[in-house]
Amino acid sequence: MTEEWLSWALNGGFTLILIAILMAFYRLMRGPTLPDRVVALDMMTISIVAFCALFSIHTDDPVFLDIAIVMALIGFLATVALARFAEREMQAHEEAKASAKQESTE
Repeated sequence: MTEEWLSWALNGGFTLILIAILMAFYRLMRGPTLPDRVVALDMMTISIVAFCALFSIHTDDPVFLDIAIVMALIGFLATVALARFAEREMQAHEEAKASAKQESTE
């Protein structure tokens, strides 16, 4: 009974994670803004980490947990880098807008 329940739970988990990855990929492609894409990329990374963890349970091989940890660290660094990029882009846009407004008033 326990092995059958675990099999059903793993298959359900794999299915839900794959659906989450597909939905995040759709948001990554459609946008419409850079923050939407950054959040979608972060969600995809988290879903892939969960997939690696489930696959580790499924195969009873702890190596995939190491892969999951590395993916989580890379995903965190990518999210921080993209957030800094978005912040700088927003500041440049605001500065250009302020200078255009100042030129129009003069």
